[in-house]
Amino acid sequence: MFFLKTQHFNKRSIINGLVLSILLSSFIYLDYFNISFKLLDTILALASVFLLLKYSKSDLFFTGFFVGIFWFWWFINSLQYYDLNYLAPLIILGLGIFYGLSFLILGIFKNIYFKAILISLFLFYAPFGFDWLKLDLIFINSYLNSSKLSFILVLIGFLILFENRLKSFRIIAILPFILALSFSQSFLKNENQHTVLAKNDFPKIYMSQFYINQDLRWQKENFKKINRLVLDEIYKAIDKKYDLIVLPETIFTFVLSDYKSLFEELKILSNDIDIIAGSIYKENNSYYNASYFFSKENVQIAKKVVLVPFGEEIPLPKFMQDFINKLFYGGASDLAKANFPTDFLVKDTKFRNAICYEGTNDKIYEDLNGVGNMIMISNNAWFTPSIEPILQHLLLKYYSNKYNINIFHIVNGSENRVYKR
Repeated sequence: MFFLKTQHFNKRSIINGLVLSILLSSFIYLDYFNISFKLLDTILALASVFLLLKYSKSDLFFTGFFVGIFWFWWFINSLQYYDLNYLAPLIILGLGIFYGLSFLILGIFKNIYFKAILISLFLFYAPFGFDWLKLDLIFINSYLNSSKLSFILVLIGFLILFENRLKSFRIIAILPFILALSFSQSFLKNENQHTVLAKNDFPKIYMSQFYINQDLRWQKENFKKINRLVLDEIYKAIDKKYDLIVLPETIFTFVLSDYKSLFEELKILSNDIDIIAGSIYKENNSYYNASYFFSKENVQIAKKVVLVPFGEEIPLPKFMQDFINKLFYGGASDLAKANFPTDFLVKDTKFRNAICYEGTNDKIYEDLNGVGNMIMISNNAWFTPSIEPILQHLLLKYYSNKYNINIFHIVNGSENRVYKR
């Protein structure tokens, strides 16, 4: 009899968890299918917060289990390039269990006020430095402000509604909901044009668009063909009188500064147009994911500041780093990283440099000192086709809004976008 009750309880918790995980993931998939309906996004987001407060810890475990999979299943797409496809089931299961346990902690207290405090703290949760699971991101396409403060205000609104002692004063619950509203996020525009024309003295930026499959990019026999495509884009931008051309992350998959003939050609071309190109940079026997900025035959290197956990670095003790790198990556070492972000000056306008993942991390936005524009380069070919470009896109909307900054996102493998203040 006890077994049957437990079995029924588990089944109910699985269903509850699945329902809430769908609500928490809906904004990603609605955007993926180009379904734009702010009222729907708002209702689904509010329902998500309501159920987070109401659900038991077993319900929340299964919520986290499915959320981890729905948000991050695309991790496994990159395994094929390391011949590690056999790890896919383990990674999917691991994601589910890891985030399941993370969400379970939210329900360890039955007291709804303690639960609300834990949910608020979860907004700052970034395991291994990976902070793409932001609960406040669920408001990004809604009428609510996508910020931690707004999320906490929504929690407070529901707490007032749940409090029986305030039954006669529940009308005041509308106040925190009103304070959480935002209609200003409409300024965040997606521009899918091949080029971006600016006004006045702002640099005229040519955003190159590439769709080169990841399995082709690292093959040496394709280097010349890709280099030719890149040079053709540069000449096209020069002919059209652009001030700057931006090329995606690691568009050159080798150490560009060691490829002397191409390096010198880019320097010469920079007399006619400024060039930002992603490539590998080597310094003191360390390798960096970097942006090369060519201008009037001068070259500035911007080394990546925030590395991808378990992609570009293993955020574990040294002996575990060495073990994992030897077991799965043929003994390769982690990439090195810079201590501070780099800014480029184009026609007297400063641009903060960001390379893929770091553009979705608070660290790259530190010490902006009035810099109002960012050039971010990415290579999404590792994960396409998947929802990864959409999740990245939503995060960039979030950060553009948070830091009041224009972001020019140039990508290989998915569409370029501009996020305007």
